[in-house]
Amino acid sequence: MGAQLRVYKRRIRSVTATKKITKAMEMIAASRIVKAQRQVAASTPYATELTRAVTAVATGSTTKHPLTTEADAPARAAILLITSDRGLAGGYSANAIKAAERLTERLRGEGKEVVTYVIGRKGVAYYGFRERKIADSWTGFTDSPTYADAKRAAAPLIEAVTQETAEGGVDELHIVFTEFVSMMTQNPVDGRMLPLSLDTTKEEEGKGEILPLFDFEPSAEDVLDALLPRYVESRIYNALLQAAASEHAARRRAMKSATDNAGDLIKSLSRLANAARQAEITQEISEIVGGASALADATAGSDK
Repeated sequence: MGAQLRVYKRRIRSVTATKKITKAMEMIAASRIVKAQRQVAASTPYATELTRAVTAVATGSTTKHPLTTEADAPARAAILLITSDRGLAGGYSANAIKAAERLTERLRGEGKEVVTYVIGRKGVAYYGFRERKIADSWTGFTDSPTYADAKRAAAPLIEAVTQETAEGGVDELHIVFTEFVSMMTQNPVDGRMLPLSLDTTKEEEGKGEILPLFDFEPSAEDVLDALLPRYVESRIYNALLQAAASEHAARRRAMKSATDNAGDLIKSLSRLANAARQAEITQEISEIVGGASALADATAGSDK
């Protein structure tokens, strides 16, 4: 019984140490969510208005620009997948990867070759383990991204879109990330960044909103050349911030669940340890009573 009791006590100490770690990680993630939410709220209006401005330029001119014009027969599409650098966040990265896989299958079903770009070590490890080619990857900033990180990731994507497909370019650019809805809800989503969709402008026209007319200097094409890289960078930056907030929320939820499970396990092990200690005490009492009884019988026999 003594050995069994020592095993239970050792396991209780181990689980207690784990509980302290998961509790600390839960508190750290909770503290970072607030900052991430503020960054998302601050960047979203800029990304929305920039998208509106680029859309207005695209619809207000007759210029055919490679970043706003649909290809007659699109043959190649690029996907930018945003995952996390670290684990212990539940199914956060796995869900984003699954969304990218579904998008890949859909694009391939349309007869398009898919080129994959990945942000985050989890995504890089996923494709590397399966020996699947990645056009480019970036790591080390998913939990606290900056605009410089978004700009660095946007550069090769913009270059790929502006190139001819025969030279390694792509006709479409898609992005897959985890949208932050609330502390309890984060949804992996995919969307097409380029060519720019004009559905928003059509919806506004349908609602009766009067859209402004623009004169472009020096030309509409020059304006698009200047605006569209900023548009891609802002969309990627906003997606990175949404993904970071989602990662912190997912990690907080996962660590809270781990902490609660550790607490339940400690209670269960404590009950088992108490039962083992009680059994040990009962056995010792029985041995003492048995020994006293045997000694009394021996003494009584010698007196005869």
